[in-house]
Amino acid sequence: MRQSLNEGQLILNNLLKEMGQEVEKILQGCMQSLITLDRAQAEFWIAEDQLVNDFERQVDDTCVRLIATQQPVAKDLRKIISAMKISTDLERMADLAIDIAKVVRRIEGPLCKPLIDIPLMAEKALGMMRQGIEAYSKEDMELAHNLAVQDDEVDHLYKQIVRDLLVIMAENPEILDQGMYLTFVGRYLERIADHATNIGENVIYISTAARKDLNK
Repeated sequence: MRQSLNEGQLILNNLLKEMGQEVEKILQGCMQSLITLDRAQAEFWIAEDQLVNDFERQVDDTCVRLIATQQPVAKDLRKIISAMKISTDLERMADLAIDIAKVVRRIEGPLCKPLIDIPLMAEKALGMMRQGIEAYSKEDMELAHNLAVQDDEVDHLYKQIVRDLLVIMAENPEILDQGMYLTFVGRYLERIADHATNIGENVIYISTAARKDLNK
């Protein structure tokens, strides 16, 4: 039974890793469509969301099967439950990435400012997601706790983006709509980072059975 449980957990590790790679691909594609204001590319990535939904179902089905057939307890059970929660966070990250692509539908170019901080924010959020998945597979508490520091960095970038856009909109009222849409993009990326910290919280829960808020 123990071998079957270990094999099941390995399957979950691989599924979450593959799911994370798909989320990364979607977010990078959505960001590129924003940078270039390529609506055709944006529509392509919007359609890709179904792949992430399929991964979430696979994770859920695997977890339910393991709980039903292996009857895990204590840490083993927490790890399986956490896998389900992490897959939900990854699915929501993909939804937020798709929201960025949907913004491309609405923006009338050219962009009011070069996109520097927003792509940087996206890369930081992706790095957090990768680190969260690695922390899960290794049960690494240090990696999990470090996500809180990175989340603060993303929050700082978001506030800077909002300040910069408010100044631009005040000086150029004709780009008010575009400025608001770019503010939305910053908010979506900030929320993606929050979901990455949720992954870290689940890693801590696996090892300690305690819930810790890394978003404070």
